[in-house]
Amino acid sequence: MDEPDVAETFLRLGGSLDYPILIVTAADGDRREGCVVGFATQCSFDPPRFLACISRANRTFALAEQVDALAVHLVPRGAFGLVELFGGETGDDVDKFARCAWRPGPRGLPILDACPAWFAGEVRARHDLGDHAGYLLAPVAAAFADGDWVSVHDARDIEPGHPA
Repeated sequence: MDEPDVAETFLRLGGSLDYPILIVTAADGDRREGCVVGFATQCSFDPPRFLACISRANRTFALAEQVDALAVHLVPRGAFGLVELFGGETGDDVDKFARCAWRPGPRGLPILDACPAWFAGEVRARHDLGDHAGYLLAPVAAAFADGDWVSVHDARDIEPGHPA
């Protein structure tokens, strides 16, 4: 009997999971970047911590490596266009922030107006996670409103602006 390929089986298992789509934004005063992140999780209650993972192939990665804070947004179903914009376009070709409503938030981070649930987090550590980098965030500001969020499975048909 042939043994299953562990990596392929693991990727199928991971691909079956469904969780909310998140958009991470970053800014350094002159530049703004943002992207959909495929891997993220709360990782501590006390102190509160969150791990956001950004693909090294993504343009946002270069800026995230230089800044001291990132903003993380939950995307409501009514704002699916943001998922298409931040997941399907690349800042190499378009100014994503010229195509959506946003405001400067804590530490100058772009806060997406259509996302009523978000937090700004100070980068406490960076981790090499293979083709992604993990950013351990300590919340410094947050807003929340109940909602029905866009999920990973809702966005399966979006062609990524960059490979994962």
